[in-house]
Amino acid sequence: MSDFVSGFWNVYVVVIVLGSIFACALLLYMQGKAKFTPGKTMGHVWDETLEEYNNPMPKWWSWLFVITVIFGLVYLALYPGLGSFKGLLGWSAVGQYKIERERMDATVKPLYDKYSAMDLQAIAGDKQAMEMGKRLYLTYCMQCHGADARGAKGFPNLTDSDWQFGGEPAQIEQTIADGRMGVMPPHAQLGADTIKDLANYVRSLSGLPNDSVRAAKGKEAFASVGCSGCHGPDAKGMHALGAPNLTDKVWLYGSSENTIIETITNGRQNKMPAWKEFLGDSKVHLLAAYVLSLSQGAK
Repeated sequence: MSDFVSGFWNVYVVVIVLGSIFACALLLYMQGKAKFTPGKTMGHVWDETLEEYNNPMPKWWSWLFVITVIFGLVYLALYPGLGSFKGLLGWSAVGQYKIERERMDATVKPLYDKYSAMDLQAIAGDKQAMEMGKRLYLTYCMQCHGADARGAKGFPNLTDSDWQFGGEPAQIEQTIADGRMGVMPPHAQLGADTIKDLANYVRSLSGLPNDSVRAAKGKEAFASVGCSGCHGPDAKGMHALGAPNLTDKVWLYGSSENTIIETITNGRQNKMPAWKEFLGDSKVHLLAAYVLSLSQGAK
């Protein structure tokens, strides 16, 4: 109920819940007071032979209603269900989750502590650790990077050797723990002609078909408009800035001329969320080892 800003909603929920239960009780009472004539029809006939009789409700049906009413009242007294009333037992879904998580953490803590003391390369060669790491990956990472870790448009492939922010063990762990923000600033001010020249030059760097005349102009523009400041004079990128290598055949958003023009014109912004606070150091360490193994073939 903390999401509601008015006490009206607390009363509203209480009235609706209790009203529904007492409506069931009222129905039972009215049925108990009603007069029935077993065997006598009400004069209603359907489908030629289907008749309505003036019979009382079956006892088992009535007792189900009685049990429902009693159960509902007892449940609402013990557990939360009446607006902001927390129930006599003080149970909550959040509290139950915390209890179960603490119980599980206590069970697996010795195992996580064991791996926390090992370096990532050693963990990457441990079969049991990799099974644990895989489960962590499938729970928290596959939504973006895919079940096979090969990524998608805008989400890096974790099975190759290309690393935007560096593929050293410490860099991978830092990426998972603290997250990353990859930003390619827009350069629409350069004009459509210069941007097309740059796109052709960038395609030429990885051996893709290109307009050689435009590529030559793009090479000059690459150095003069500041592209080399992030991607380096050799266009091999800089891990410290998260600037990708433009000379390989790895493309996060696509390698077509139009896609590259779009990237240069409008820029790109991509965020890898931080997981340290949510997962904790031990799970981040194990997950980093699993991600490291994906690109090294270690199992």
